[in-house]
Amino acid sequence: AGRAGVTKGSLYWHYKNKKELILAACNHYYAQWFRSVHAELAAVVAPLERIQRTLEFSVKSCVIDRKNRVFTTGIFMLMQEDAEVKASWMQFYSSVREFYVGLVMAGVATGKLKTRDARGAVDLMLEAMEGIKLRATFEQHIAEPSEQQQLVDGLRGILSRET
Repeated sequence: AGRAGVTKGSLYWHYKNKKELILAACNHYYAQWFRSVHAELAAVVAPLERIQRTLEFSVKSCVIDRKNRVFTTGIFMLMQEDAEVKASWMQFYSSVREFYVGLVMAGVATGKLKTRDARGAVDLMLEAMEGIKLRATFEQHIAEPSEQQQLVDGLRGILSRET
């Protein structure tokens, strides 16, 4: 409320309770992530460049951007206890997974990306991304902008594994 320049009472005029506010914040984050990644890719046609740009965007927004990293890590913690928050995150995560699977399959279709199991590679890459975010909470140097390219390269390497 303070950051938005409004009173707590006015927040609860729009939201019944804290959970409804959290779910609204989640939905805003999810929609903003997709709007931003699509804007990042608007002029990019080549499948491998689309993968590269999406990974760069994801690392920047999900790891390097501390506010986003803290928010999504907080949501991860909340979903351990709240089924609605968990369902919300699962829907977003599934959408992100399918988005990446589509990117990888397009790369494979061109013959420029080798992977036997696009879905498995994407799952492993997303699991690594979540681990990186958690690790950055206690090894903060990981989230430095100077580390971005190394993270992107590592995640891209997962996507091009043939096993």
